[in-house]
Amino acid sequence: MTTLPAVGGGRGVVLHPADPSTVLAHGIGSQHDLPISPFYAFAGAFTALFVSFLALGLLWSTSRFRGDRSGLALPAGLQRVADAPATRTTLRGLGLTAALAVLLYLLLGPDDPARNPAPGAVYVLLWVGLVPASLLLGPVWRLLNPLRAVHGLLSRARPPGDRPLPARLGQWPAAAGLFAFTWLELVSPEPASTTTLLIALTLYATAQLLLAARFGERWFADGDAFEVYCGLLARLSPLGRRSDGRLVLRNPFHGLDATPERPGLVATVCVLLGSTAYDGFSDNPSWINAIQTSPLGRTPTATLGLLGSIALVAALYCLCAAATRLVSGPHPGPLTAFAHSLVPIAVGYLIAHYFSLLVTAGPRTVSIALGTDNASEPLPPLAPGALAALQVIAVVTGHVLGVIAAHDRSVRLFPPAKAIAGQLPLLALMITYTVGGLSLLLN
Repeated sequence: MTTLPAVGGGRGVVLHPADPSTVLAHGIGSQHDLPISPFYAFAGAFTALFVSFLALGLLWSTSRFRGDRSGLALPAGLQRVADAPATRTTLRGLGLTAALAVLLYLLLGPDDPARNPAPGAVYVLLWVGLVPASLLLGPVWRLLNPLRAVHGLLSRARPPGDRPLPARLGQWPAAAGLFAFTWLELVSPEPASTTTLLIALTLYATAQLLLAARFGERWFADGDAFEVYCGLLARLSPLGRRSDGRLVLRNPFHGLDATPERPGLVATVCVLLGSTAYDGFSDNPSWINAIQTSPLGRTPTATLGLLGSIALVAALYCLCAAATRLVSGPHPGPLTAFAHSLVPIAVGYLIAHYFSLLVTAGPRTVSIALGTDNASEPLPPLAPGALAALQVIAVVTGHVLGVIAAHDRSVRLFPPAKAIAGQLPLLALMITYTVGGLSLLLN
């Protein structure tokens, strides 16, 4: 996070929200004066979680979600259009064109995020914009991914390798890629610098293309951080694919239930949760002062803070999984069995933290890209009270959806006598995450 030099007793202060580098790095800036009562926020959250837990225990005794076997098939004509080579080629071309435009802006544009749309395109339109796009339309980045387009062009000259991906690798590369991106956004000294972005994106693209040349195009599905990120969010989309390949409308819980239990899934979700939590905490004046006065220096201290936030989220989840196994009995995969229930929590945090960033900096980025002079400064999308309510609702709704997903999985995996007791650690985890999330928003 960018800060001004220390003033007034050695305490650092956050740049004015209109500063482009600060706006790009933080979706809602400082949240410490939101006009909503912490008592009512916490009371409402606890009530929602407990009522959901009790209602599910009384009324939901058998599993109702059927994963990728469910869904109402859409018209065959619509599917033919969606699956047509021309459609996919057009979308891939759009993604490649947008990527080339960002590259040209990085190479030739000014090193000023107020006049160069490239930083906003990466941090706002891509990173944040994928949230609503994935929730509404499904895994759209798979169709737009410019690296797939480049790989396809290179494959015409030299056929790619077809070595099988090691099963134990799973989504660990994506988790590492997501951590690298969030480090770039939240920790690196100059995240909006054109030089920084150009180097980072070049290194990432080169690594991805080399690995795709070794393992084939299937590498992107598990190894590309943005495809995995988009795919996880798309689990909550009403649009999906059945196991027979049909395009369907579905209850989002069915899509969530179909989340593959892959190695690295827990790490990927914990990076999303932990990095978003760190983003909220990094605006705290005490943390700003700590990184400015740390003998390690700003960047190492911030890196440790980001790692610590992710590690805390992961440790709490691992403790919960161990407690669930202790209460309900042995299970071959206790860590991955309930990892899908963290996805709606991550979505809730992403909406709460980045909604205002998307609706303010997003249009401004497009305006700059179109060459509009004197693009207006970002304005708050909602009144402070409405924004605070939206953030609290997003966080609480994400946790309630997580409780529902975990309950359905629990009654499927464990005997009835142990299914409810086995969810108590999960409920405790949801409450802990809720307290942490609301505290970051309101305190």
